[in-house]
Amino acid sequence: MKVIYGNIASPLGFSADGLHAGFKKKKVDLGWVVSEVPASVAGVYTTNKIIAAPLVVTKDAVAKAGKMQAIVANSGCANSCTGQQGLDDAFTMQKWTAEKLGITQEMVGVASTGVIGEFLSMKVLKNGLSKLVVNGNADSFSQAILTTDTGIKTVAVTEMFGHATVTMAGVAKGSGMIHPNMATMLAFITCDATISSETLQLALSQNVEKTFNQITVDGDTSTNDMVLVLSNGYALNQEILPDTPDFEKFSTMLHFVMQDLAKKIASDGEGATKLIEVNVVNAPNTEAARMMAKSVVGSSLVKTAIFGEDPNWGRILAAVGYAGVEVPVENIDIKLGKLPVMLASKPVSFDEGEMVDIMQKKQIVITVDLHSGNASGQAWGCDLSYDYVKINALYRT
Repeated sequence: MKVIYGNIASPLGFSADGLHAGFKKKKVDLGWVVSEVPASVAGVYTTNKIIAAPLVVTKDAVAKAGKMQAIVANSGCANSCTGQQGLDDAFTMQKWTAEKLGITQEMVGVASTGVIGEFLSMKVLKNGLSKLVVNGNADSFSQAILTTDTGIKTVAVTEMFGHATVTMAGVAKGSGMIHPNMATMLAFITCDATISSETLQLALSQNVEKTFNQITVDGDTSTNDMVLVLSNGYALNQEILPDTPDFEKFSTMLHFVMQDLAKKIASDGEGATKLIEVNVVNAPNTEAARMMAKSVVGSSLVKTAIFGEDPNWGRILAAVGYAGVEVPVENIDIKLGKLPVMLASKPVSFDEGEMVDIMQKKQIVITVDLHSGNASGQAWGCDLSYDYVKINALYRT
């Protein structure tokens, strides 16, 4: 697998565009991704009981058509908690996009992100859609889905399947309200491989637990979280089937793209200054390892300690203890970077100067060794800074 410089339109047969429509004061806030032909589609969605109107419309489209040819997305307004009018507006957004592209309505997925409880301006939407073009500025789509993000999040890779070169690319947004369970914020992945929607869904479902579901910024699960993967077959490879070497290779590509986007989301948490990676090793099973890793990275006390560059390993141990995992606690090792701070569940002395160097890094790696099995799990998050409170206290103003 080769990482390439690219964007969401890098796979064959895809294009994208984005522009400033007026949902936000100045920034790019409306865009679409378009496949030249109907593509296989897979999706995962928020588990929040409050589901935004765009998710209802998109899930309905996937269920009805089993294919998708375009995704239209806006930022600046989440169109969530907006009742029947919000649902009608989301369907209209889908309908107008389909008419503009000359495709059936069920072939369009819709996504929105931004302030909850405000109605989508249909005048702004209609004007913006009239200006979007096929084969436009794909990088502008990456900007169109951002809210409090500090920058775009993209990744692209290629892999050989026989004599065919398959390209996969992803784009995501996410900075706050990030504690996903089955999806995260907004993430869109395109690919030109030949693969059915059912097989694509299998690959997505298998990888989401190890990637997007293992990040947390602030413990909040959004009403608008969604991941969509489209694959249009333009690479002309032999169809990828389950339980084959090609499926494993495809799944590895997808895992890389999803994990890369997940880590970029975690490192761009609102007000974040550091990326935190937690590795739980030698656990009794994978689920236990993942739960414990996410418990540590989700701890507000751990996050604030990392922000303050304080090697307070007691907070890490406490998060291990309340993770809800039954493991022996008499032989746990904890390391910050490569420096042990606890061995066999007992504190150890460490070089303060070396620890200062570790805690000043932009990426802090915490390793928890349980000595109770062979499984492992990872999770990613960020520190909790003064700016996080400021950003969210003034979000609407």
